[in-house]
Amino acid sequence: MEKKKIVMTGGGTAGHVTPNIALMPALKEAGYEITYIGSYNGMERELIEAQGIPYLGISSGKLRRYFDWKNFSDPFKVIKGFGQAVSILKKLKPNIVFSKGGFVSVPVVLAAKYCHIPAIIHESDITPGLANRIAIRGAKKVCCNFPETMKYLPADKAVLTGSPIRRELFSGNPEAAMKLCGFPNHNKPVLLIVGGSSGSKAINEAVRQILPKLLEEFYIIHLCGKGNLDNQLNGLAGYAQFEYANAELTDMFALADMAISRAGANSICELLALHKPNILIPLSAAASRGDQILNAKSFAKQGFSYVLEEEKVNNQTLLEAIHAVYQNRSKYISAMSESGQMDSIGTIMKLIAEEAK
Repeated sequence: MEKKKIVMTGGGTAGHVTPNIALMPALKEAGYEITYIGSYNGMERELIEAQGIPYLGISSGKLRRYFDWKNFSDPFKVIKGFGQAVSILKKLKPNIVFSKGGFVSVPVVLAAKYCHIPAIIHESDITPGLANRIAIRGAKKVCCNFPETMKYLPADKAVLTGSPIRRELFSGNPEAAMKLCGFPNHNKPVLLIVGGSSGSKAINEAVRQILPKLLEEFYIIHLCGKGNLDNQLNGLAGYAQFEYANAELTDMFALADMAISRAGANSICELLALHKPNILIPLSAAASRGDQILNAKSFAKQGFSYVLEEEKVNNQTLLEAIHAVYQNRSKYISAMSESGQMDSIGTIMKLIAEEAK
């Protein structure tokens, strides 16, 4: 029997790549031969090549809503990328294309339509970004994370799937995290604080100011971002600080009883999948396009999260939020357990099987 082939695409940020990587083990098990199309030198190249997946680079331009001289040259890069994608797809003859978004994915999805190859795209945020809004025209189905997103998508294409989560997140070792953090025993609940890769000044400062009170009740794992360690707190019993965590994050999640986090789509979908009661402190609208605020509101509405706006973070509000969530943790766990977005990989794999020609 001839092996089924899938072309995956998506890039520009880790959020456009990690869900694709999370899908890869299930695709391999289902017998798919995977090829990835990204930009020549995008950050996605390194992430995908580390998975041992064949990677093909194409020309990619950014589509902007504001004036920039590159607006005159980038459309030609997109047209060139479309031609290259058509050539690759005609050569590979995949059964299906799966796109996670980002500007490099636009020429690939449109080329799939031109070549009569079905394409499925995935939108992480509540409102589709510009790249996916263009790509929707070439897609058979559009997967999304939030119930609210459905109204922005064509009714015959929209499917609520949630975000694919890396399987290893479910197999963390709490004892390994205990050892790494130097916690003596399991006699206190563990609070995990994740401020994003660059950290959050507002979250870091508020947490450190209420540390004496928090440490009476909790052990604390604080991922504070690059360059944000406070050396005066080294050796403080029950407090473990790290700039960031890679492989160790899986163990930290397994040990944590609750979390404080930014509200990026992938991060919150991981908290949902792991049923971790959480406080979300979204990036302010002043520092972003406001998608984290919308993400957080959706999770609060569904009963998954407690939301604290960054502008309102202070010693008192943060301490009150932590106590409220911990006391009501069973309510949050129950809401997350009943969510229909648990088996996103299974749901997406079923869509791929149905649409693949």
